[in-house]
Amino acid sequence: MFRFILRRLGFMLLTMFLVSVVIFLVSEVAPGDVARHILGQFATDDQVKLLRQQMGLEQPLYVRYFDWLVGNEWRLRNKVDMPLVYTKARPKDEIQWWAEESDGTLVQWKYKTSSGSLEQIRIAPDDSREVVDFEGWKTRDDGSQYFWGVDTAGHVVLWVKNVEGAGSGPAAAGRSLGTSGGQEYYPLKKGLLRGDPGISLRTNRPVGPTLARRLRNSFSLALIAFLLIMPIALALGILAGLREGSALDRSISLFSLITTSVPEFASGVFLILVLSFWLDLLPGASVFVDDTAPLQQPKLIILPVLTLTLAEVGYVARMTRASMVEVMNAPYIRTAILKGLPYRRIVFRHALRNALMAPITVIMLHVNWLVGGIVVVEAVFGYPGLGLYMLDSALFKDVNAIEAGAMVMVALAVGTQLIADIIYTFLNPRIRFT
Repeated sequence: MFRFILRRLGFMLLTMFLVSVVIFLVSEVAPGDVARHILGQFATDDQVKLLRQQMGLEQPLYVRYFDWLVGNEWRLRNKVDMPLVYTKARPKDEIQWWAEESDGTLVQWKYKTSSGSLEQIRIAPDDSREVVDFEGWKTRDDGSQYFWGVDTAGHVVLWVKNVEGAGSGPAAAGRSLGTSGGQEYYPLKKGLLRGDPGISLRTNRPVGPTLARRLRNSFSLALIAFLLIMPIALALGILAGLREGSALDRSISLFSLITTSVPEFASGVFLILVLSFWLDLLPGASVFVDDTAPLQQPKLIILPVLTLTLAEVGYVARMTRASMVEVMNAPYIRTAILKGLPYRRIVFRHALRNALMAPITVIMLHVNWLVGGIVVVEAVFGYPGLGLYMLDSALFKDVNAIEAGAMVMVALAVGTQLIADIIYTFLNPRIRFT
């Protein structure tokens, strides 16, 4: 069994690697200019080119992929000639990229537009901060003076003395193009494998914390729905399969067919009309004022959970019913009945374990769908989950958020299938030795 699980883990890692390549390629080569979208239609071509350079979009595709996957500070430190660290300068400061001197002092450089010079921001190990004029320029053979350093926006920048970079652009997407007077820019990244999905192009904030909150919200909703859906669906499917052709079987099959045929947005709107507008029992939208809102106001998630339950319970019930009918008609079940074994023992000891093989696959696939694929339900109720976050990011072409969210869903998909494979080994011992 250990070899079986180890082989599945190997396939899981290979699948995630191949999917990461595909996701990155699709996100990066999709039509549309992200820089133009951020700066707006009135930005000049030079400003758009500068922003593309600041975001690293001018680099080759394979370089961007490896920077996104494993980070690049280990490569860019050769330009700065100092270690590059991603840390808080003070307890109240945000995490930023800094160059670190040998005594532990953190250093950043800032371009002064008024004078065209550089100033150095220094934070000593004792948290004392000072800002000083920078005079450590290096001289080239042609006499020009230059310097590689880390700016306050998380780039390794090449500054050339007395040569000014492009100016600011319009704040069409909620922020303007930062000016640091540099000639070359390389955005610093820790890499996805080290827990840094990058900066959101839509919000200009780190993707990781936002993605974690949205994933937690979706996971909470999915867990509650899963705990409600699966017992009901399995029970209905087993009862229908044991009473094939009866009025109970027909009733359950009709209910399952109706619930699986109605789209989520239709059932969601119907529940809002009945339970929110007509009866005034539940809120019609899931508006969170803070992260603890679902715990303090459980009414906010009742309608989304009911919508998911109606959408999923029929599908799993139909699969369970079909599998149960097939198993109950198997020769070994008929043999057990002819031998006079108790019916309850036949069902629970012989039929049920084999009948659950197919539903387990469906259930594990639906775990991934419940977490990342419920974008319709989240959009209907305004629920701040992963699906809605991915939709907003895709509409903006926020490639960092799209890539990170997609990898989370891929990890969920292959992880749940690994769990399904392990469950198979307990339901059918022969799989352990394959």
